[in-house]
Amino acid sequence: MADAETSRLCVQIVRSHFGPLSANVASALLTRGRLSLAQLIRYTMMKPRTVRAAILVLVQQNILWHSNTEEEGDMLEFNTLECLMRLRFGRFVWQTEQLFGPSGAEIVLLILDHGKLQSPDIISRLSIHNPKSSSLYSQTLYKLISGAYLKPSTLLSHHSPRDKRIKYEAEEKAKITGFPTAKELREAQETAEARLKREEEEAESVGLKRKPKDLINHRSSKKKATEEDMVDDEVYFRVNFDKFNTYIRNKLIEMAAGERFNRSAALVMRATLKATEARQKSVSDARSDPTSTAAIAMLISDDDDLSTGLVTSTKKASSASLVKDYLGLMSAVDNPTPAGKAASFISLTDNKVYVEFEIVSKRLRRRVLEAVARERHGDDGVRIVRLLLDIGKMDEKQIAKVAMMPNNIVRPLLAALSSDFLISTQEVPRTADRNPTRTFYLWHVDLHKAYSALLGHLYKTLYNVGMRRQAEQEEPTVKAVLAKRERTDVAQDENLLSRMERDVLKEWETKREKLTVLEMRVEEAVFILRDLDKVGSHEDI
Repeated sequence: MADAETSRLCVQIVRSHFGPLSANVASALLTRGRLSLAQLIRYTMMKPRTVRAAILVLVQQNILWHSNTEEEGDMLEFNTLECLMRLRFGRFVWQTEQLFGPSGAEIVLLILDHGKLQSPDIISRLSIHNPKSSSLYSQTLYKLISGAYLKPSTLLSHHSPRDKRIKYEAEEKAKITGFPTAKELREAQETAEARLKREEEEAESVGLKRKPKDLINHRSSKKKATEEDMVDDEVYFRVNFDKFNTYIRNKLIEMAAGERFNRSAALVMRATLKATEARQKSVSDARSDPTSTAAIAMLISDDDDLSTGLVTSTKKASSASLVKDYLGLMSAVDNPTPAGKAASFISLTDNKVYVEFEIVSKRLRRRVLEAVARERHGDDGVRIVRLLLDIGKMDEKQIAKVAMMPNNIVRPLLAALSSDFLISTQEVPRTADRNPTRTFYLWHVDLHKAYSALLGHLYKTLYNVGMRRQAEQEEPTVKAVLAKRERTDVAQDENLLSRMERDVLKEWETKREKLTVLEMRVEEAVFILRDLDKVGSHEDI
């Protein structure tokens, strides 16, 4: 089950998107965990027909998992991550428009509205007013599917992966004879994870099929094999959030390179990420696929002057040599130490360039943690957090000595940091009775605990932003003006509104824009802490 802050935010999202009845069902599932239909009817105190309709809507939108087991029967479970992803829908549509134009944005928007759709339904709905545009939508849909921006909605995607993982781990542990060791348990977990991933890939391999022989154009022998594929009309498609999340991650890495070095380094980083963009499928990848310096140099525009960010010995250096210098700078070749590797963005191996997603993601999450510590506890709090992250477990006297701070400042600061879950304590008893007077208390940073606490605060902030937007919208004056604007005659000509009404409307739009910008900034921090925490693994936080 989700915690209180996550549950409140999910219920608010469901209420704003699907209404109070669906929100009531979501609240029951988030509060009580997985439930059967009979239990949902009893806890929500709604009519069975209404509960079934709400369940159908939420399953269609991929927000509910359902499973059928011999012990429990048909059970329903809330998909928290899928619900929270709805906060990024606007960004996904914007990204699609940048890549594929308005037709791609319309397709993604339609699928987001309906949860999942078949190819004929998508084409018929979008080309209903202009039948001639059906070929354009068909071509764009094929590009979205072949580029993994859309993925098939399979039966496996409607079941909780946690159930499958537990089942597969139990099967692997049953093969172990005797008392299992830690290594055997870890291997069983890795085998179960690989089996689950393999099943998901096999289930999502559908979507495109070979064209019939009578539809293949034989006039050109240079046609690629991919051009002989066509979209399978029997498959339901949904938006692949992982693919769109890679663009958010790449933008954050580009911005981090620009802040660390300069604008020219950010341009080289953008070209490096773009060189492997088509092969980036998920944010869980620890590093990118290899690319070459020549491929990166080809993606640098002629209008971009890379020489402004470097001091070179020659007056006119070539673009390839400048790119190579920037890559060496971002790979920390001048600092071949653990500290240099931890501060790098890329790695160079056998004339191949790799973007180290895992290293950069750890650094981004640590930056968020330090920013929160600085905001709440000042520079002294950041100094203690950095000290514990670099050295490890230390007692209070050691912290005061190494940080060069007096004990009367360190002691309350440690207590304040601990109350915010930014640092934790480890008890080391000197005697078997665990007497507190004969126990060492070592301070350290538990990153998973700290990030989980920060996520809870960010979810609370997102909930408060949504409540503030709702309160501003339900103010009597604003509500009346918004209701008047919905009239058909006013929608066609807003000059029918009075001057005072237009001022009220302008003020409301300004407030809504500010709240939206704040929501996007908080959501970006959520992405860093939650989505980038899965780099190198395939588990949900």
